[in-house]
Amino acid sequence: MSRRSQGLIGTWSEIQRQQQRQREMQQRAWVGHQREQERQQRAAERAAARAQREQQAAYRQRREADARCRTDELDARVEELRGLLAAGCAVPPFSPRALLMPEELEPFSPGQLSHPVPMPDPAAFAPQTRGGWGFGSGRQAQEEARARYEHAWHQAQAAEAQRVRQLEAYRQEYQRWADARLAEIRAHNAGVAGLEETLRRGDDERAVVEYFSAALYAAGGWPDGFPRRLTASYDAAARQYVLNWELPGPEIVPAISAVRYMPGADREKETQRPAAERRELYRDVLAQCVLLTLHHLFAADGFGMLDSVALNGFVDGTDPATGQREEVFLVTVMVTRAEFQRLRLDQVSAPDCLTEGLRGQLSPRPEKRVPVRPGRLPEAGGRTSVSQGADEDGEEPDLYAMDPVEFEELIAELFRAMGMQAVTTQRSGDGGVDVDALDPDPIRGGKIVVQVKRYRNTVPPSAVRDLYGTVQAAGANKGILVTTSRFGPGSHAFAGGKPLTLLGGGELLDLLGRNGLRGRLGEPARNSGRGSGPASAPAPDVSGPEAPDDALDADLDGTSVLGMSWTGGAALDICALVCQGNRVLDEDQFVFFNNPANPDGTVRTMPGTGADRAAVWVRFDELPTAADRLVLVAATDPEADPGADLSGFRDARIRLSDPSGAELGRLDVSDGRPGETALVLGSFRKRANGDWDFVTGGRGYEGGLVELVEEYGVEVA
Repeated sequence: MSRRSQGLIGTWSEIQRQQQRQREMQQRAWVGHQREQERQQRAAERAAARAQREQQAAYRQRREADARCRTDELDARVEELRGLLAAGCAVPPFSPRALLMPEELEPFSPGQLSHPVPMPDPAAFAPQTRGGWGFGSGRQAQEEARARYEHAWHQAQAAEAQRVRQLEAYRQEYQRWADARLAEIRAHNAGVAGLEETLRRGDDERAVVEYFSAALYAAGGWPDGFPRRLTASYDAAARQYVLNWELPGPEIVPAISAVRYMPGADREKETQRPAAERRELYRDVLAQCVLLTLHHLFAADGFGMLDSVALNGFVDGTDPATGQREEVFLVTVMVTRAEFQRLRLDQVSAPDCLTEGLRGQLSPRPEKRVPVRPGRLPEAGGRTSVSQGADEDGEEPDLYAMDPVEFEELIAELFRAMGMQAVTTQRSGDGGVDVDALDPDPIRGGKIVVQVKRYRNTVPPSAVRDLYGTVQAAGANKGILVTTSRFGPGSHAFAGGKPLTLLGGGELLDLLGRNGLRGRLGEPARNSGRGSGPASAPAPDVSGPEAPDDALDADLDGTSVLGMSWTGGAALDICALVCQGNRVLDEDQFVFFNNPANPDGTVRTMPGTGADRAAVWVRFDELPTAADRLVLVAATDPEADPGADLSGFRDARIRLSDPSGAELGRLDVSDGRPGETALVLGSFRKRANGDWDFVTGGRGYEGGLVELVEEYGVEVA
C-alpha cells in the first residue's frame, strides 16, 4: 500500500473518531439534559407537594382558628349573660340633670367687621419722576396724584363709616339674639327644674310613668338581642310603680357550647349545650333581668317617689286555643325600697335572691313557658302607659290621628328603644324642641334635639332651617326632624353637610317596627284631582298644637325655586322635562320658552332675579304621580346667536331657594364644551320614600335642543 493511501485512511479514521466523539458528547449532553429535566421535574413536584401541604396546613389552621373563634364567642356570650347584673349595676343611673343646658352663648364674633378699613398711604399716590424738562407736566402729575389720593381717602372714609354702622347693627342683632337665647335656655332649665319638682311631689302619674320608662329605656348594660317593651302605671297613693317588663326568650342562651374542626371530614362539629345547663342559665338570666330592672328603677329615683315596685316579667307566647299572641308571665315580684337596698347584688345568686330573699315567683320551667300567676297588674295601679302604642282594639295606631302629645311621646319612646335617653319637653318654652335626647355613645353620641311634625304634605324647607338654628343655639351635636310626610329637594340640599337628619314617614314606620313599636300612616285627606292651581300648604293636624303659626301663603308654600347662574355671554334657554325614567310623560310636560308651564302648573320657567339669569319654579309634591324624574337642560338660542356653542358656559350652578329668596343650597353642574349646543345639567330623581335627590348630568349634544328632546321621546316636526 502506498504512502498516499495510508494517509487517506488515517485522515478518514481520524474523521470517524471525531464524529464518534461528537456523537458521544451529544449523547452525554442529551442524557444530562434529560437528567436535569427529570431533576427539575422532581424538584417542582416536591415544591408543589410542599406547597400543597403548606396550603392544607394553612387551610386547617384557618378552619381550626374559625372554630376556636366561634367557641370563644359562645363562651363570651355565656359570660356576658352570667355577668348581666354586675355589668348593669356599674352603669351610672338615669337623671334628668343631663337634660340641663349650660348658660353659655357663642361669643360675639363680627369677623371682618372688627377690622377697620385701612386708610390710603399718600406715598403710594406720589407721581413717578420722569426725565425731560416738562415742568408743566410735573405739576399736572402732582395734581392728578393728589386728586386720586383724595378720592381714595374719601372712599376709605365712607367704607369705614359703613363698617361702623354695620358693626353696630350686627352688635345689636347679636344682643337681641343672645338675650332671646339666654331666655330660652333659662326657660328650658326651668322646665327641667319643674319636672324635677313634679317628680318630687309624685302627684302627676303620667310624668312619673314617663320618667321611669325613660330610665329603663336609657339604661345601659343590656346585651344585644334583649327586648325593651313595657306597660306601666303609678299608684300615687301607695307610691308604687307597677310594671310589666318584657324578658328575653330561651333562645337568648346559646344552644351550642363548643365548635371543633374535624380535618378528616373537613367540617365543623358542634357540641350541643346540655339541656340542664341551658335551663339553669336561662332561669339565672331571667332573675338577673328582674333584679337589674329593679336596680335601675330605684337608682333613678332621686326624688323619693317609689316606696315599692310591683314587677311582672313576660315573654311572647301563643295561645294554643286561639293561635293568637299572648303574654306569658314567667316572673313576678313586689319589693319595697328598704328590702331592695339591703341586698348586696354583687354577692347574691340571682334566682335565690329573687325567690327567697324577695319572695318572688320564678317559673320552674321557663324554657317551656310554664307561667306563674302575676301579682298586681298596671291596669289596677293607675293611669297606664303602653310602650308599643297600640289602639285599644290591638290595631296599629294611625299616626295622623294621634293626639299631638301622644305622638311626641311615641317618638321619645322610639329614641329610648334605640338606647338613648329621651324625654318630651313642656308644651311652652321648649325653644323649638319637642324631644330632648342624649346618645351615650362616646364617639358618635351627644346631645340631640328633635322636632316632630305631623304633616301630610311635604315639609317646607323653613322647618329645616329653623331646626338648624335651634341646634346651633342649643349647642347640640345633632338635630333630627321627624315627620309623617316627606321632604323636598330644598330640605335635603339645606341639610347636606350639616349635623341634621331628616326622618320621613316611611323611614319612621321602619324604625318603629324594628324597635318593637307600632304605627301606620292613614290615607292623606287631600283632593286627588289635579288642577292648574297652586300646591297646598303643608297640612298638619290643626286641631292640636302642631298647627304651624307662621304658615306661608298657600300659593308659594312647597315651591322650590331653581335659579340658574353662569358666566359667558351666550344667550341660553333653560328648559325642564317631567319624565318617568328617561322618557318624558307627555309633550306638554316639556317646559321651555314656547311652553312656559306644564298643564298642572307644577313646573314653570321664570325670569331670573338678582344673580340668577334664569329660574325654574317647581312644586315637587304636586308633580304627576307617574313622574320620578325632573331633567334640567341648557341650550343655545339659534335665533338670537346662530353660531354660538356652550364653550363659554362656565361656573354654572343651580341656586336652590324658596319663593322668598332664602337660599337653601347650591348645586354645581357641568361646564359646556366647544361644539355642543345643548347640555343636560342634571336631574332630580324621586326616592322610594318620596324625597327627591339631585344627580349631576353633563352629557352634551351637538344637534342642539332638538337632538336632546328627541332622545327623551319628544317628537319634533
